[in-house]
Amino acid sequence: MYEIENVLRDYAWGSTTAIAGLLGRPESGRPEAEMWIGAHPDSPSVARRPDGTTVPLNDLIAEDPEHYLSAESVAAFGPKLPFLTKILAASQPLSLQVHPSLEQAKAGFARENADGVAPDAPHRNYRDDNHKPEMIFALTPFEALCGFRPPAATRKILLHLAGCFDLVENEVPALLTDLLQFLDNPDEGAGLRSAFERLINGGEEVSHATAMVAAALISGAPLAPYQAELSTVVSLNEKYPGDPGVLLSLLLNRLSLAPGDAVYLPAGNVHAYLHGLGVEVMASSDNVLRGGLTPKFIDVPELLKTIEFRPVDVPLLTPEFSALGQELYRPPFREFQLQRIELAPGAAPVPLAQSGAVVVIVVAGAVYLDSPKGDLELARGGSAFLAASEAPVNVHAVAGATETAVAFAVTTGALSAA
Repeated sequence: MYEIENVLRDYAWGSTTAIAGLLGRPESGRPEAEMWIGAHPDSPSVARRPDGTTVPLNDLIAEDPEHYLSAESVAAFGPKLPFLTKILAASQPLSLQVHPSLEQAKAGFARENADGVAPDAPHRNYRDDNHKPEMIFALTPFEALCGFRPPAATRKILLHLAGCFDLVENEVPALLTDLLQFLDNPDEGAGLRSAFERLINGGEEVSHATAMVAAALISGAPLAPYQAELSTVVSLNEKYPGDPGVLLSLLLNRLSLAPGDAVYLPAGNVHAYLHGLGVEVMASSDNVLRGGLTPKFIDVPELLKTIEFRPVDVPLLTPEFSALGQELYRPPFREFQLQRIELAPGAAPVPLAQSGAVVVIVVAGAVYLDSPKGDLELARGGSAFLAASEAPVNVHAVAGATETAVAFAVTTGALSAA
């Protein structure tokens, strides 16, 4: 077992207080958007060896991948940790984005390498050759956009919006009429594609229509019964005036997650996190294709090739409770699963679900990790990397504790058994 120190990313959309408050440490005074927990080469955690020396986690794993990851994991995913865990704290919306499939990532990465695109070029789409399925577990109320809603439901919102223009005695923008027509297509996927393309390629006409919509909504037009969707349009336009992502948000499911809720996001799912604190887990990749709400590069043709144009139910992820007292979140991806561990003072230990390597982070109280090969106590804010060879591991409440402990553990999904 190795105690690890993790890297904070200070993206501008990050909260200045949420991660520090969760982990019980002083605020830095800067935005703290993401804490990366894992071995991604861009920001690897740093492991402390028994002799007190430190080593980046990716370098430690490279010393003996089968020992640290298991032979099965290396055979399935190669000699690298297949997942990346983050504590994500959004005080402002993230970009509207989509992640490629594994096949798209491999082809795109090879193509950009062959074309001589620099690894850090701002117009590069593919930073690596891996896909990036992910999940988010809400630690606070968490707001997001996630996947296309059925076009018929979006048409109801747009019809309500058109009625708002009558109330303020303004003409309905032709763009809204076009969107209503597109979404009336019996082929839902084709209708969604037409509406999306109209907005992403609309240029000044989209900017003008977005300004008109925002003005109508803030002039006193009724938002109910679509308060969440239409207030999101207003708030997004305040941050990114005229951006196509403002009206694109109306095509997507608008989520309000309560603490403890979780959703998963496969390749091709258009989404944006808007506000909140959560535990995010993903395949170890940094591949993102953006579609709006950002000053960064947007490659529209590549974006359109990546999106799955079909309506989806909100992909909520319900926990599984094993006979061993484990609370497990298992999305339909091979690379990872999440375990939430809650231990009241004096509670019986909980076995750590482990398939290959594990990372653990404590967000309340303290826990004691115990295996046949060693043990480690972690206080609030502490985290650890556990080699595959450490199994089995039990998680204990610390003797004499007066506070309930809460920790999260991530391991490989497809290779695990409860």
